Amino acid sequence: MTLERIVYDELEECPYLPDQQARMPLRWQFSPVSGPKLDDSLAAGDRRVGRMLYRTACPACRACEPIRIPVSEFLASKSQRRVARRNDDLKVTAGPVDVTDEHIALFNRHKFERDLARQEEPMTRKGYMGWLQNTCTETIEMQYRHEGRLLGVGIIDVGERDASSVYFYFDPDESKRSLGTFSVLVELGWLKQRGGRHHYLGLYVQDCRALNYKASYFPHERLIDDGWARFDKSS
Repeated sequence: MTLERIVYDELEECPYLPDQQARMPLRWQFSPVSGPKLDDSLAAGDRRVGRMLYRTACPACRACEPIRIPVSEFLASKSQRRVARRNDDLKVTAGPVDVTDEHIALFNRHKFERDLARQEEPMTRKGYMGWLQNTCTETIEMQYRHEGRLLGVGIIDVGERDASSVYFYFDPDESKRSLGTFSVLVELGWLKQRGGRHHYLGLYVQDCRALNYKASYFPHERLIDDGWARFDKSS
């Protein structure tokens, strides 16, 4: 029985590095991806978008490196601990992925006010559902609120032992809180409480400012030349 099918496989402009071409074949999943299967897929370098999995297969560039953190070994730095204290007034809840006007408005503010849109139209409810809510595996969201006001939303795929941060967006007016860093710390703590193994942060690209911050969590591992290489703070 066919479990997946490639539905898109074209060269496109790289979203991370100038003057590079990207290739990310999208594989439609006909059946739900179980927890153990998701763990295996993440370990092989897969990411998820909607009901599809993909991994980079670029013709002339290997800058993208999947990155993960062994949760039982992670030690927050002094600056990361300061971020945690700065946000101890937030209420964080985990539950099913929701789609409300509040979500869509915050998503679009984050995208456009932080110049993350590449000639794109604002996200719609249908687009949000197709990308983040309609999933092929177990997916949850974490909401970050202050006195009832939504400040951030994190979308996380959950495997049997591992988890993957799919996307995080936040209120641009709250940039001093460093909510991106805080969300990683919250997700690591949540997975550790569940006895989890690895938390995947997506792709690390050394020369991309939007992605190279992920290497500030130690220890971490990066998928390089088909093997996971470990990076300690002293490396």
